[in-house]
Amino acid sequence: MSFFVITMIEYIIMQFLFDEYQNMANNIDMAKKHIIALVDCDSFFVSCEQAVNPDLKGKPVCVMSGRGQCVISRSKEAKKLGVKMGMPYFQIEGTLKQAIYINANHDLYSEISKKVMAVLKEFSPCVEIYSIDEAFADLTGLERLYKKNYLEIAQMIRQEILEKVDIPVSIGVSSSKSLAKLASDKAKKMNEGVFLVGSKKIEPLLKNTSIDEIWGIGKNISQLLRKNGILTAYELISQDDIWLDKQIGIHGLEMKHELLGEMVSPVSNEVKLPKSIQRTSALAKFSSDKDYLKNSLNYHIHRACVNLRKINAKCKSVSIFLRTKDFKVYVEKKVLNFGTDFELEISDIIFDLLDKIYNPNILYRSTGVILENFVYNSAEQISLFSDISVDTKKEKLSKCLDRLEEKFGKDVVQTGFIKKDV
Repeated sequence: MSFFVITMIEYIIMQFLFDEYQNMANNIDMAKKHIIALVDCDSFFVSCEQAVNPDLKGKPVCVMSGRGQCVISRSKEAKKLGVKMGMPYFQIEGTLKQAIYINANHDLYSEISKKVMAVLKEFSPCVEIYSIDEAFADLTGLERLYKKNYLEIAQMIRQEILEKVDIPVSIGVSSSKSLAKLASDKAKKMNEGVFLVGSKKIEPLLKNTSIDEIWGIGKNISQLLRKNGILTAYELISQDDIWLDKQIGIHGLEMKHELLGEMVSPVSNEVKLPKSIQRTSALAKFSSDKDYLKNSLNYHIHRACVNLRKINAKCKSVSIFLRTKDFKVYVEKKVLNFGTDFELEISDIIFDLLDKIYNPNILYRSTGVILENFVYNSAEQISLFSDISVDTKKEKLSKCLDRLEEKFGKDVVQTGFIKKDV
């Protein structure tokens, strides 16, 4: 009797796995004919600075994080000088003085990113924004519209973005996201800036691709594969599906079929709302002045609330963190029993949290705030104890601030403690 029960359990599990595999196989088969492009902006932050200041073009330019702490973007001329990504300024200020160092302006980069994505959307109705400087586009069927092959369409997109936004991009084209990502990496090394991986190019490409170059492979999976003697993408796709499923799970199967050119993950233009909003930056100088820290925090609160209102949401969790001169981090968090997007309200909460972790004998190097646990306005339930008239006034004031900024520029209206030099 027990033998029969074990056999039935095994049969049910095997049938379930078979059905799941068949469903994935059917989805793969249906999606085989899609053509996907990955558009990746070249040295994006530097390119943005060069777009607004053409005198920087052709020069060794480095964009620095925070208040000039470390390099987060380099021009090709800066790379030739030997500037490395993430290099702290104190290591290079004495040896690479010929390079030009610019503090990051993330609001500028966000605006230019929107322009790049808008041009891309003129070509394809299905664009998935992956990051501020990357987006996938489904080009399927466009060759009939433009009377061009897919390589020529990618070249046309690249030229259009350059002419309209003055941002150089690299474009990889293939039949899956993973291959399009590998193709874009190849495109960055070519003067044409475009690389297409067709069915005949897949095998040679994968044989020359390290597993660490595969999109979606992290440190743990890389170590696991290397431990089993799998060093290249080609060796990965040569593995049996059952072995991959056992070792890595469904993610391993998806990686394999994506690398084979089968679109497992389709391009989606559905907007993914953030789970949290974080604003942080280094202080202009190390400080233990409490008002100076409040000034910095209020600036972050304001920018975070602007972003929160843009997605039509309120937060029910607020956090503060302070990083000391010695890189120690202190964090304090408060969960709210109501949702809010009103910065003066959040400031009061943040300053109460600041009192808990602030030490006048410590020098601080950076501050930050995190807004989490969002409730979207369409789904918000009004509390029995809330004052509707007060809430309405807060909402009107917030919208007024946002409209003023849209018309006259960022920070045209400032709350207490806010100064431009933080």
